[in-house]
Amino acid sequence: MKLFDPRTIMESDFSPGGKDRDFLFAFNNDNFSDRVLRIEIMDSLPENKSDGEGCTTIADWARNRKRRREDIKKENAAELALYREEHILNCNQPDTEDGVAYENQDEEAVAMIEESPSGGGMLSSRVGDEAGPSNDSSWSMECSTVLRVKTIHISSPILAAKSPYFYKLFSNGMRESEQRHVTLRINASEEAALMELLNFIYSETLSTTTAPALLDVLMAADKFQVASCMRYCSKLLRNLLMTPESALLYLELPSTVLMADTVQPLTDAAKQYLAARYKDITKYQDEVLNLPLAGIEAVLSSDDLQVASEDVVYDFVLKWARAQYPKLEDRRDVLGSRLGRLIRFPYMTCRKLKKVLASNDFDHDLASKVVLEALFFKAETPHRQRTLTPEDSTNKRFVERAYKYRPVKVVEFDIPHQQCIVYLDLKRDECANLFPSGRVYSQAFHLGGQGFFLSAHCNMDQQSSFHCFGLFLGMQEKGSVSFAVDYEFAARTKPAGEFVSKYKGNYTFTGGKAVGYRNLFAMPWTSFMAEDSLYFINGILHLRAELTIKQH
Repeated sequence: MKLFDPRTIMESDFSPGGKDRDFLFAFNNDNFSDRVLRIEIMDSLPENKSDGEGCTTIADWARNRKRRREDIKKENAAELALYREEHILNCNQPDTEDGVAYENQDEEAVAMIEESPSGGGMLSSRVGDEAGPSNDSSWSMECSTVLRVKTIHISSPILAAKSPYFYKLFSNGMRESEQRHVTLRINASEEAALMELLNFIYSETLSTTTAPALLDVLMAADKFQVASCMRYCSKLLRNLLMTPESALLYLELPSTVLMADTVQPLTDAAKQYLAARYKDITKYQDEVLNLPLAGIEAVLSSDDLQVASEDVVYDFVLKWARAQYPKLEDRRDVLGSRLGRLIRFPYMTCRKLKKVLASNDFDHDLASKVVLEALFFKAETPHRQRTLTPEDSTNKRFVERAYKYRPVKVVEFDIPHQQCIVYLDLKRDECANLFPSGRVYSQAFHLGGQGFFLSAHCNMDQQSSFHCFGLFLGMQEKGSVSFAVDYEFAARTKPAGEFVSKYKGNYTFTGGKAVGYRNLFAMPWTSFMAEDSLYFINGILHLRAELTIKQH
């Protein structure tokens, strides 16, 4: 007979836990139980030990897990070599037994349904066959030694209400599912986590508070499919002090755990922590270069990276990929499938996009696609560009980061003189943040083989002693070459929205020099920033600089 309608959504899985749902009084109480859970605690083989066993800190837990993974890889490699040798020796003989799978060393629960002791026999069934997940690694359980047996009185309705695993176990329709005694085999290292899990099923609370122990309970809750406990562990872990080690650990949990919706808030918090800690990737370059793939993805997904331009992000990604993936085939794979989508090519300079096409690190077809897409984006009007970047979009390749140097659009001419027209857009809040003495720089643009930049300032008008908006043109340090430059600054103005010239000048540049006008709009800062200002169109200040260069 079915205990529950499987279509029913259990309210307890969506409640935060409270005294009104506390059934702890019924735990291991024969008066309120209909089953006896016989827990066989097995001697833990090295590959079956808990990652949290003997750990006092999250760093210990992470080291344990890493060491265990490396040991398993070595053992698997040795077993695979042995299997290949045996396969060659016996290739002419038919298989007589099913092979033993070693692919998943994370032990699944082995459950058996027993008849009562007076029944004489014992019927066993793997939960994976009729009642839940399993895998062949249970073979190692059968070869282990039973250290001790713990007997607990349980209520099958309470366990089934919280766990699809136990629901299937107790209601699979087979004769053994109606028997009173249930045997569950676990590793000794899992005992504490299982007892915490059973207590949670009855009380919706945990007694443990340390990160390693909570991670072990989280793993047990995933194994026995107790979503409400996974959610609770995730919440407690989020409330603990986050560190780079713990954040990376949360992002590298087993895939079954990471895919659970209940753990998503924890992984989101870990990503946000890493993105905030390493937002200045040049300052923490050595640390970031040593991050694993999950960590570097979290950092590069951030809109708040403090980088000069997207060119810096591109160069950094290549540096990381070359260090972590020395083989070209592996590097192309990770760049194409994981990291390439995190580089915002539309905000790279055209000079750097040319290098993308020439790079051997990217697949040629992928490089051509992203560069073409970037060039089309650059050709769009600002309004059209904003429509390509909806706020709720998960694809951020068209989203502009908070670059230290603002992107520009550049149109170049060679005849009759070397000339370029540079467009720089600044948001109203960017301008507001300049007060009282700030400045913002544009990305570099090149003409005549030299690099130039624009810089917008909030400064004091020397004659009237009030704050005002200034615009300057500078040349990057490049030897002792000098250029005579005719320049003109203009801005779009309401109501027509056309560019109106604001200042013209001529200057002979040498490396590192800058020239401009301290009060471009001939008005105080307050008038420039006022709501009825003529210069902000839909919240954007549109600036233009025309440069004509004659080399001396």
